[in-house]
Amino acid sequence: MSDLPEVLFVCVHNAGRSQMAAALLHHHAQGRVLVRSAGSAPAAVVNPAVVEAMAELGLDLSRESPKPLTAEAVRTADVVITMGCGDACPVFPGKRYLDWALDDPAGRGVDAVRPIRDEIDRRVRDLLAELVAGER
Repeated sequence: MSDLPEVLFVCVHNAGRSQMAAALLHHHAQGRVLVRSAGSAPAAVVNPAVVEAMAELGLDLSRESPKPLTAEAVRTADVVITMGCGDACPVFPGKRYLDWALDDPAGRGVDAVRPIRDEIDRRVRDLLAELVAGER
């Protein structure tokens, strides 16, 4: 068991929003938070426009792949952040759940993905500040 807070990002396909959020939190947390992402109906690949938008920030998602959501992943997370997966996310008592209403980047080009990425980055930074506030 780890003392680190664990965050799980969940969207339907785990090909866009949750992948961006996980990569951004992992990058900013620098080992202070365990980060995972999953999808209730995972796609075959990460959205190419998402890969491109993240590469602009120096984050490589080209080797990532969408992962299925499991009850175990939710059970071990301290914070579960849903991004449009609706009722497909299992709910366990005592977990902190946040629902981030964000546009779905599916089928959009990189110009449309950038503002979604930037909003996720803002929210991830706020979340990280909360999670590590007790470290100081």
